[in-house]
Amino acid sequence: MLITGAARRIGAQMTKTFHAAGYGVVVHYRHSRSEADELVQLLNNKREHSAWAIKADLQSVQKIEQMVDQVITRHGRLDVLINNASTFYPTPVGDANESEWNDLMGSNLKAPFFVSKVAFKALKKTKGCIVNIVDIYAKRSLVDYPIYSTAKAGLYALTESLAKELAPDVRVNGVSPGAILWPESQATELTDSIVEKIPLQRQGAPSDIAETVLFLAQNAAYITGQVIAVDGGKSLV
Repeated sequence: MLITGAARRIGAQMTKTFHAAGYGVVVHYRHSRSEADELVQLLNNKREHSAWAIKADLQSVQKIEQMVDQVITRHGRLDVLINNASTFYPTPVGDANESEWNDLMGSNLKAPFFVSKVAFKALKKTKGCIVNIVDIYAKRSLVDYPIYSTAKAGLYALTESLAKELAPDVRVNGVSPGAILWPESQATELTDSIVEKIPLQRQGAPSDIAETVLFLAQNAAYITGQVIAVDGGKSLV
């Protein structure tokens, strides 16, 4: 299986969860080489030759094609693709620029489309699946994050579109995280105010996302085109 943006945070937890379930994992990264190498070493110490790191700039279709080709050449097959890699930062309308648009749209929408496109042939052979990591703000935009919210809304729509187009050979679903991991610069007072508004009154954990993605990959043979919100009920309020 291939997980994009797999070296850190939720991506790393998904990698560990799938590895524990018996999968061989390909850990994609762009800048986080040390974290990727450390994660791969940890997993290979548990089970030899079960994890491998690969670097690729997902803003480039050529690099995406090279990445997927390397995965197939090395492993001979691909069963699961998780489009997780993402950039996230504010872009208030008055200050936003074209570079930010290209970056946020590229990582959150363009990359999942082209990685899925290139991987489809291999996934079709294994009757595999794709899981896209969307966001609850795909359906209810986040103030000061118009480009990010729009890109994730596009990913939500892409999930439904690919589910139709790649059927019946490949299932495509999504998971929308809520309050799971805060941005590293976010203030404690702000996080507390967010938690107070969540019906379950607590922050989620990366494992909540990872277990949902694992369910969609291996225990949901008759589910496609769905995006599951894992948010403690936050999208209800």
